[in-house]
Amino acid sequence: MDEILLNQKQVDALIQHSEKAGISESCAMLLGTHNDQQWNVKEVFLTRNSHVDSKTSFIINPEELLQGHQLAEKKQLELVGIFHSHPDSAAAPSNFDKKFMKVNGDVPWIIFSGINTDLRAFIL
Repeated sequence: MDEILLNQKQVDALIQHSEKAGISESCAMLLGTHNDQQWNVKEVFLTRNSHVDSKTSFIINPEELLQGHQLAEKKQLELVGIFHSHPDSAAAPSNFDKKFMKVNGDVPWIIFSGINTDLRAFIL
């Protein structure tokens, strides 16, 4: 079974990022290392949602997406997860999410629910 490792400081940063976004989905890149079945987050790179004011979708700002990949390369890390929030729904992939999970490879997606504060990870 795969597992993704985040420390409490990283979890807190992701939740605060979600709370600041209010009714819009928030998003972030999780950078770290991956071996066998373990995804170890070393760096949380908070990003803006290009779908401004959307409760149901997100796209990481393209400039920040590039910056995140450059940071990973500089620190000899890789993308080990994609984070976003669901302000008004459960922490489960929507149909929109599933579509983009297929496109974005085999990294875990971490979803935070604003209605019940669940934080869950998914891999398609």
